[in-house]
Amino acid sequence: MATVTEAITCEIERLHVEELSPGLAQLAISLAGSVDEPGGPTAKANAARELRAVMEDLRKLAPVAPEMDRVDELAQRREDGLVRARRA
Repeated sequence: MATVTEAITCEIERLHVEELSPGLAQLAISLAGSVDEPGGPTAKANAARELRAVMEDLRKLAPVAPEMDRVDELAQRREDGLVRARRA
């Protein structure tokens, strides 16, 4: 079973936000470590609540990943075909 720290680190890497806000990313990893550490349930709950808020902010900062839908695919194929036709 993965720890909270591992899961948060993977998500931060996937979101590509560490370069945009390194302090906030490190804070999230630190809070995740607090959730993983043995301790009182109140401290864990507080760390988890803060971690959730920090991750929400990081997700808002994440760049939008370009996604291609079917129309974009068809447009790209058409463009590729036009380029090949011009070369011929």
